[in-house]
Amino acid sequence: MTRALDGLAALVMGLAGLALVSMALIQAWQVFARYVLNDSPGWTEPLALLLMSFAVMFGASVAVRRETHFSFQTLLHALPNGLQWLLKSVSRLIAAAAGGCLMTYGGTLMIDDWSVNMAGAPLPSGLKFAGLCVGGGLILLFAIERLLTGDYHAPETTEAGD
Repeated sequence: MTRALDGLAALVMGLAGLALVSMALIQAWQVFARYVLNDSPGWTEPLALLLMSFAVMFGASVAVRRETHFSFQTLLHALPNGLQWLLKSVSRLIAAAAGGCLMTYGGTLMIDDWSVNMAGAPLPSGLKFAGLCVGGGLILLFAIERLLTGDYHAPETTEAGD
């Protein structure tokens, strides 16, 4: 199970990176079209915002898995081991609850707004909330993984000569 989630986390980070690169290219096209062609396309801003939503939520979900998001590091290291476990468990539960809420309410907003066209782009407006829904689901999944498996340990990598 951990290997499958390692693969999922790597895929999600790759998709977040792709979204950021795509967003930068779209914004570059926006600037070129506005100042060189004097014909600013209307689809660039809503698409860039959509990609930013996915990049942020995907990055946050992997940060939850690696316990670099929704964690109380300063307080955690000042406490004895038994209390550290308790605080980590509370932090993981908070992350799971936040992920569940984002998934549920983001999904509701996505479905409710799906039939409306997005302003400036030929896409359903509900896509604006897809990042919340999918990212929230990933946060929930990764927080539950931390609750069940404990602290994060980076996947083992093999050297090229091994």
